[in-house]
Amino acid sequence: MPETKFLDRGEAAQYLTERGLRVTKGTLQKWATTGGGPVYRRFGHRAVYLTTDLDVWAQEKLSAPRRTAPARAASATTGSAAQ
Repeated sequence: MPETKFLDRGEAAQYLTERGLRVTKGTLQKWATTGGGPVYRRFGHRAVYLTTDLDVWAQEKLSAPRRTAPARAASATTGSAAQ
């Protein structure tokens, strides 16, 4: 059975931030109240998070990969604005 480590709210925020998704402990607290945040569990009075739940939540929040507009379309827009 894989080892399970629970993170407290501060550690969860740090975990996400270290992966380039800046989140604060306070924001996680707000989302726990208003909804929209990652799945968590209660241990006594503390909220605890699993890294797998944080990863799944973050992946669900990310958009699909995007490309920039073709250079031709960008120059056409820029050229018409200069006229």
